[in-house]
Amino acid sequence: MERLPIAAQVYSVREEAAADFEGTMRRLAQMGYEGVELAGLYGMTAGQVRDVLDNCGICAVSAHVPYEEFEKNLEQTVETYRQIGCKFVVVPYLGGERWYGGERYKETLSLLERIAVKCREAGMQLLYHNHSHEFAPNGQGTYQLDAFYAEPENAALETELDLCWVKVGGADPVEYLQKYSGRCPLVHVKDFVKKDQVVLVAVGEGELGVEAVVEQAAKSGAQWLVVEQDDHAYGTPMENMGKSITCIRRLF
Repeated sequence: MERLPIAAQVYSVREEAAADFEGTMRRLAQMGYEGVELAGLYGMTAGQVRDVLDNCGICAVSAHVPYEEFEKNLEQTVETYRQIGCKFVVVPYLGGERWYGGERYKETLSLLERIAVKCREAGMQLLYHNHSHEFAPNGQGTYQLDAFYAEPENAALETELDLCWVKVGGADPVEYLQKYSGRCPLVHVKDFVKKDQVVLVAVGEGELGVEAVVEQAAKSGAQWLVVEQDDHAYGTPMENMGKSITCIRRLF
């Protein structure tokens, strides 16, 4: 099986990054992460972020960028992440009136189409990152997420499947990786246990089924695995990021 590079979603270690961005990036690189997925710039310019990452020997594969930043200043936002060197830009969330069936849904689709064009012109690809609410039925026998990706305006939009939320939403992560084969260059490998609520844990310590999903991600044409753990009920963020990459590399 093809060995996929692994990136760390910086939101997983956001407090550490806010306190010492360069030191945190260096520690992630020492763990074996080859890239990061940004979630904010921590008060730095694009050039400063790129210099820090270059100094630490780690690249910015992608960035989560809220829809509202594109809405406020599309060209400048795209240019910022182009300067950093991102290959992918990801809209991390759409909800409420902007999501499927909402009052501003069609308006949102139109802007997503424009964002995708601007990203492509800058040498980047636009993706959307799911949570679990997108797996509500659309009333026509499928999930809202699938109806969203089938919209003509989203023809150039690719997906960053978050496998934890795929499973929590009631779908099979392996089947979804197969379904979006060739359209899912980044895959969020996020593990969890579900009791009264969803509790996020280090990769390999939960219900995700890491071996099967990583194997299918490679078969489906993923270019990167991205480890994300939003919260850390057990252990520290840096400990858990170390456990997660160790688990994946032991399997593959």
